[in-house]
Amino acid sequence: MNRDGSNNAKLLALAALLCAASASAQVYKWKDANGVTHLGDRPPASVLNKAEVKTPSGEETGPALPYELAQAVRNNPVTLYTSSACAPCDLGRKFLKQRGIPFAEKTVSSADDQQKLKEAGSDGQVPLLVVGRRKLAGFDAGGWNDALDAASYPAQSALPRGYQFAKATPAAPPKPSTQDVAATEAAKRQAEAASEAEEKAKFTPKPPPKNGSKDFQF
Repeated sequence: MNRDGSNNAKLLALAALLCAASASAQVYKWKDANGVTHLGDRPPASVLNKAEVKTPSGEETGPALPYELAQAVRNNPVTLYTSSACAPCDLGRKFLKQRGIPFAEKTVSSADDQQKLKEAGSDGQVPLLVVGRRKLAGFDAGGWNDALDAASYPAQSALPRGYQFAKATPAAPPKPSTQDVAATEAAKRQAEAASEAEEKAKFTPKPPPKNGSKDFQF
């Protein structure tokens, strides 16, 4: 296999690995003794404390999670739906961070966000906590603790030093602006034109050299 083929294979393998990792599953990034970077879901024990964690989006969250916590995240990912100027949401967010629960925060501020909140299992109330398949509307420390205990999350924070909680994102992905759509279409047309020009060039006969007949080329 040539170098391009090898690189393509590596890219496909990486894409498959990130796709296989569900929304909250961990992908580890580490370097071996020779300085070579690796990606995988099971780093060697010798580098576990030094490995970085990458989400499917490519965001690095810091050191790798302990095995027990990582398994809980993999099997029962936690998502918190919040809105601005919401005291119970603030309490819920603080509660999860103090217990050391890795979670994805989804903010609700638009009609599209409201629709996503309802699809997630709420009647419009926030905060909404989703632990695996279990859904709890409103903040209740006792109920949230029970749900997390049942999902095998550690009772006390086991987050490694340097761990960074993921940034909050809108519940509904933002729609592209008119300018973004126009730029995408222009780039697409430009790429198609370049491809057509390249194909035409393949079948365009080369002009004969100036110092020879049309049947003779240097």
